[in-house]
Amino acid sequence: MSTISDQHYIDKIINGETNAFAVLVDRYKDMIFSLALKMVKNREEAEEVAQDTFIKAYNSLSKFKGDSKFSTWIYKVAYNTCLDRLKKNKKEDNNISIDEFSAHLIKTMDNALSALEDKERKQTIQNCLNLLPSDENFLLTLFYFEDQSLEEIGKIMNINANNVKVKLFRSRQKLAVILKKQLEPEIIECYERK
Repeated sequence: MSTISDQHYIDKIINGETNAFAVLVDRYKDMIFSLALKMVKNREEAEEVAQDTFIKAYNSLSKFKGDSKFSTWIYKVAYNTCLDRLKKNKKEDNNISIDEFSAHLIKTMDNALSALEDKERKQTIQNCLNLLPSDENFLLTLFYFEDQSLEEIGKIMNINANNVKVKLFRSRQKLAVILKKQLEPEIIECYERK
């Protein structure tokens, strides 16, 4: 990625050099698509959401005040576009009860995960993330895969940093339950071999 700042291109676009927007699209298209896919869980819908995000961002570029990073701002636009799409489609999410969570579960999950090959582990985690409700999948992705801070995630999702912490905790609990259910056959198989 070029070291020229996003603000440089934003200034060019606002001053009429609309072709400069292609640089911003190129910088953020993969991330926006990935986040959209995690929320809407459908490739075609995610492509449309990504396209809508860039159209909204372009039309609202003059509203970007620079209070946060451009990436945080455009992720927020993407997040809100996803929420709009989900409301429109009235999709039901698969909710997992937190009651099933326990400390022992994490130890068991860690043992099973360490038995998997790295590629299988990543794929298993990704598959389990996709079983979470969209907003929780999005939250965990921003925090763990995109290295966004609690404050940046709060700005994107319109909640304060403390709420982000709580939601992260609950989302991790739900993910642990899903992972346990997915990995139980692995655990049984591991003990049968011994």
